[in-house]
Amino acid sequence: QRQLVESGGGLVQAGDSLRLSCAASGLTFSNWAMGWFRQAPGKEREFVAAINWSGDYTNYADSAKGRFTISRDNAKNTVYLQMNSLKPEDTAIYYCAAGSRVTKVIMAYNYWGQGTQVTVSS
Repeated sequence: QRQLVESGGGLVQAGDSLRLSCAASGLTFSNWAMGWFRQAPGKEREFVAAINWSGDYTNYADSAKGRFTISRDNAKNTVYLQMNSLKPEDTAIYYCAAGSRVTKVIMAYNYWGQGTQVTVSS
């Protein structure tokens, strides 16, 4: 019933941009902080960005600062991750998640999407 569905991933070249979307259903979207995480082959899942329920507060991993922007549209039950100046090291499966607060801690997130693949070629 509660579901998060990511979209917008794909294969791009270094320097290109992508906008990922995560559509939520089965939950009161505006009650949740939302986060983006990613997992590259052979690596642990890592925090990318998070946003509070109203969109007033955000937090970014160092690797994302200045390049990525997280935003949300509560009327559309959707959170976005705008990714600019993509690098090969951004290649990963990107997951959105709903949690109780803006945090990098994975355990704080209750619901997860299925992920969308982002591949950046050099």
